[in-house]
Amino acid sequence: MKARILLLPGDGIGPETVLAARRVLECVEKRFGHDFDFSSALIGGAAIDACGHPLPEDTVRAAHAADAVLLGAVGGPKWDDAPVRPEAALLGMRKELGLYANLRPAKLFPALKGASALKPEIVERGIDLVTVRELTGGIYFGEHGYRTGSAGREAFDTECYAELEIERVARIAYELAEKRSRKVCLVDKANVLTSSRLWRKVVSDINEDYPSVQLDMMYVDNAAMQLALDPSQFDVILTSNLFGDILSDLTAAIVGSIGVMPSASLGATTVGMYEAIHGSAPALAGLDKADPVGTILSAAMMLRLSFDLDEEATAVENAVAAVLDAGLGTPDIGGTLGTIKMTDEIISRI
Repeated sequence: MKARILLLPGDGIGPETVLAARRVLECVEKRFGHDFDFSSALIGGAAIDACGHPLPEDTVRAAHAADAVLLGAVGGPKWDDAPVRPEAALLGMRKELGLYANLRPAKLFPALKGASALKPEIVERGIDLVTVRELTGGIYFGEHGYRTGSAGREAFDTECYAELEIERVARIAYELAEKRSRKVCLVDKANVLTSSRLWRKVVSDINEDYPSVQLDMMYVDNAAMQLALDPSQFDVILTSNLFGDILSDLTAAIVGSIGVMPSASLGATTVGMYEAIHGSAPALAGLDKADPVGTILSAAMMLRLSFDLDEEATAVENAVAAVLDAGLGTPDIGGTLGTIKMTDEIISRI
């Protein structure tokens, strides 16, 4: 098949991990007889340095023209005082492409059991869950600002959700659950937040369309505790933008390293955006120490979800697992390999 893939290396370790994923995709391209057309564009701090804005119009146009987007990372202390921060590019890209659902799998590789933050007896029960996070609504996109009140300076951020925003991401969670263990857990704060009570109503109504899926509901504070006590109870976690942002990073700790976690952002268009959930880690940039696994597994998600290439995606995932089973890895998971050598080892097993 032919596919146009836009690479957005970004900042910090982003260029290194994106290059690693590109090398893996080129290996897949050659082995399975595909034709991947790669192009690159600026985003984040790199774009600020080049043209004064984290999300240039050229990048937006290139994203719309692509079949899928692979993102590295954005941000760093260099741009802390920029008029528009690098992270604004992520929100802008999600809005531009209509990417309203973020899928973050958290699956513990057997070789990384010792790297999990959890007790061995908990880890032995298994960890294989997906967080489905609403991505373009909620407090990150609500009305916000500063004002002066009777107690001095005030700042406010508004959480607002419409029924359609909840329904469309909930259906993705239900459809995903139907292919897995048929369990959805809605995580909210309905005992305090009005917006969460709307989530409960809408998600409950939709459950009637998915009779084979068991729906549970859990307050976010309890959910955080349960992820630490027994993550094996979860299959698909459905939640809002803010809660999903926080909980998905917690799931990184229980599977051993944030460096091995991929993600996919999907929505209204056929263009998905794929990225590891780690940050730009500027202290590691250029040192050949970054873990490329999260970005490589994000590329595998791209093969499966955007291009319907399940065999190819499985080949990449199996290669990663084989490298880890061999006791190899980057320093974040207790290994000694650099980014380039780790990528070499994965490619050799595809």
